[in-house]
Amino acid sequence: MINSNPLLVINVVGLSPSLLGKHTPNLNSLINQGYLAELDGVFPAVTCTAQATMLTGTLPREHGIVANGWYFRELAEIGFWKQANQLIQREQVWESLKKFDPAIHCAQMFWWYNMYAHVDFSVTPRPIYPADGRKIPAIYSSPMALGVELENELGPFPMFNFWGPTADIRSSQWIADAATQVWQKRQPALEFVYLPHLDYNLQRLGPNHPDIWQDVKKIDTIAGQLIDSAIERNGDVLIVSEYGIEPAEGVVHINRVLREHGFIAVRETLGWELLDCGASRAFAVADHQAAHIYVRAPDDVARVKKLLQRVQGIEFVLDKSEQVQWGLDHPRSGELVVMAAQNQWFSYYYWLDEQKAPDFARTVDIHRKPGYDPVELFLDPNLKIPQLKIGFNLLKKKLGFRMLMDVIPLMPELVQGTHGRHPSLSGKEHGPLLIGSNKNFADRAYAMTDVSRLIKGHFSNS
Repeated sequence: MINSNPLLVINVVGLSPSLLGKHTPNLNSLINQGYLAELDGVFPAVTCTAQATMLTGTLPREHGIVANGWYFRELAEIGFWKQANQLIQREQVWESLKKFDPAIHCAQMFWWYNMYAHVDFSVTPRPIYPADGRKIPAIYSSPMALGVELENELGPFPMFNFWGPTADIRSSQWIADAATQVWQKRQPALEFVYLPHLDYNLQRLGPNHPDIWQDVKKIDTIAGQLIDSAIERNGDVLIVSEYGIEPAEGVVHINRVLREHGFIAVRETLGWELLDCGASRAFAVADHQAAHIYVRAPDDVARVKKLLQRVQGIEFVLDKSEQVQWGLDHPRSGELVVMAAQNQWFSYYYWLDEQKAPDFARTVDIHRKPGYDPVELFLDPNLKIPQLKIGFNLLKKKLGFRMLMDVIPLMPELVQGTHGRHPSLSGKEHGPLLIGSNKNFADRAYAMTDVSRLIKGHFSNS
């Protein structure tokens, strides 16, 4: 290796060129010293797919992360937000670097598929689920002592500010503080940091809401903290984003369409309905503005495609041959992949009677739901005093009683921002971006697959 300067890679989720301006002095300063480039993203434009693409320099057809979750055919189960790094099926950038220089130490702070990655330091959210049904906020770290040290110094990781109705700047601030400590004390040559804050109100309020600028200002301040920390070690900085967010104007209940036409099977349990994937002829795994459609019988594929092509709010229905041009032709992909029309998004809802919605539908439960649910960012507006209900539930929990934190509404119309379509379809100003401190790599635009090459280039000055 030639370049001995460390590199800090900061993922500011939801940041797009349209958000840069008077509220981003720290990012502006970095741009003035270095460069700003467009980042041509991938489809689906979602966290796990985008991150795997940046870390491997390959498309989903190769790395296998076809969405934030997919149908595991061998288990007949849908799995969202899995964490094992082994799910990424291509070599990641730190593995490539260590082949040339085993002394390159890397830290992975909250980027996804963090667990068991071949890095030297890692921290990621990992709640504890005791047998009595409780959910206790916690983190997973490697080495284990690192997490203990960080929580002793910074306090417990604010899990309930990382996702859900109370998601806010506190989680990003904790991550930044932890990343700063690792950067300064462990001194890795390469560190990845994930800052999710912009994602929350861009989806809650929409990108055109005037209050968004307060969120932009807050995340710029945190980015400035990290940039200053990098400079203290004579390091370079690379800022990336995964996608931009567009206004949400309508929702497509794609599973309800399939159910109404006889493709979906449900199992009734305790008065509510559960999606029965293994028994269904076809169902959708909805993920923002993308959905994988898993069709059991080959003879049904054309029939389902024709049905979905007629649904208002759907722009593309891609069969296996058409998935090739989008880089999605991987065995984990559905027999069909669907892209929403502009300003539309897909719910996971499959029930036709709200009274039969499962109990988890009204809770924050990212692993049990068979699809992504942005409504988890909202408290039910029909609750007259939601804090009273939450407090009563927490009291029951503290006393050892079972309770259901059913405070999430079944009101998808509340969602005001969405993403997932290929960024090129929404305009460059509203797509992802790349900001670098090293002018040697200045360019007008990069593909998301170029990010790993840029990181390798930093250490080889090529």
